[in-house]
Amino acid sequence: MTTLEGTVKKSSMGSGTWMLTAVDGKNYEIHKGAPAELLVNGQKVRVTGAIRHDVMTMAMIGPVFEVHSFEVMS
Repeated sequence: MTTLEGTVKKSSMGSGTWMLTAVDGKNYEIHKGAPAELLVNGQKVRVTGAIRHDVMTMAMIGPVFEVHSFEVMS
């Protein structure tokens, strides 16, 4: 399991991919099937999940991150 903190953003890459920009500046593509409550542009969150090395996407904006849980940060 991996835990990341950062900001959720809607990317214009591909068909409109959701991404997480971590506090260290690295971008992760949020894997399909993430909770709708997570996908709020500009929302600061802590997410726990797994980096999917077996998944490739058309957007190719960073490693694909499969979210298992999240919490909104204030």
